[in-house]
Amino acid sequence: MTSSNQITLEERLRTAVPSVPIRSDGTSVLPGTPPRVVVEPTSGIDLAAALRFSDAEGIAVAPRGGGTKLDWGNPPSRADVIVSTARLNRVLDHAWADMTVTVEAGCPVAELQRTLAQHGQRLALDPLWPERATIGGILSTNDSGMLRLRYGGLRDLVIGITLALADGTLAASGGKVVKNVAGYDLPKLATGALGTLGIITQATFRLHPLPQDTRTLTLRGGDLHELHLVMLAIQDSKLAHSALQMRTALGAPPEADILLEGTAAGIEAQEDIVRNLAGDIRVAGADDAVWNTREGLWQPHGGVIAKLSILPSDAARTIEELQKLIASGGTTWDTVLQATGIGWLRLDGASDALASTITGLRAAIETQGGSLVILRQPPDVLIEAWGNAGDALPLMRALKQQFDPRGTLNPGRFVGGI
Repeated sequence: MTSSNQITLEERLRTAVPSVPIRSDGTSVLPGTPPRVVVEPTSGIDLAAALRFSDAEGIAVAPRGGGTKLDWGNPPSRADVIVSTARLNRVLDHAWADMTVTVEAGCPVAELQRTLAQHGQRLALDPLWPERATIGGILSTNDSGMLRLRYGGLRDLVIGITLALADGTLAASGGKVVKNVAGYDLPKLATGALGTLGIITQATFRLHPLPQDTRTLTLRGGDLHELHLVMLAIQDSKLAHSALQMRTALGAPPEADILLEGTAAGIEAQEDIVRNLAGDIRVAGADDAVWNTREGLWQPHGGVIAKLSILPSDAARTIEELQKLIASGGTTWDTVLQATGIGWLRLDGASDALASTITGLRAAIETQGGSLVILRQPPDVLIEAWGNAGDALPLMRALKQQFDPRGTLNPGRFVGGI
């Protein structure tokens, strides 16, 4: 879009939705795109009005929260307007006696947690970059973090949302459901959809008490299979652990971390069980910083970063497959694998080696019923982000057609170019 056309679009938006703050952005606000017009609604009604105009005029819209995960998935094929939720940042209702909270989509996760902590409560998740990541953003990308092992993922914690559809409809779950969304479970549909079905304006969550005490233990020693067997034994035990992960890297022995929460006495008892299950593998206290290891995968900038979804029993096999694929050298790797089977992988090396490794690993994982999604890659690698969607793709396309028939919202960003 040329500069004159951009000014024209900005003027048209100002005329159509005069109550909505609109500005030009002199820098690129989406990976691989030129500067855009940024719309910053202060209410769900205004956001819906901006969407209604854009949809009717054939203007492609890209939602943006804190901007921490804009490079996840494929780049949108078009992005004429950025709809920012930065001004939708209020905690609307903390019903602490009922242990629920309703919050606007642009509220940073860390800010919400600080508000909840005043009543000894929390939203039991630990997404990436919580100081900047917003509620709408983590829902759209389905970023729950390590605590999902005990408390479930976002689809388990969210109990209601309000979603602005492309045609300007405001659809609320758990209340008045209007028009073509009747019968759909909006929280589950919108979670992980990368804003391709609608823009979340607010959400309601179930909460959990803050733990009285916490302790992180790290397990060291033994080879990959021995450590993996201990992790599986921990999972099969009666331990009430809150997180369990394995960290592996080229040239480094594997290590596992376990998070225990509860009373001091309860944690002591749980630690004894962990030590018994570990056998000859060493167990030592660790800094809570180990739970930020996956954030470290993004630094320094560069390399390929992917999200893995595998069976928990396939963790060691997946790491061995990765080792085989890079046996020729020239590629370094780091992984963080949760006991749930969800993990993150970073690869660094020459572009052709990265492409070959990712393609081979994806094929191996998909053969076992898992998936590998690329979250970030260098511009000269260019592997399709999502991989094989399988039998689900026709259903996903039907949902996209139902919710956004004109392809207004984040066109091309999701699975199969949706």
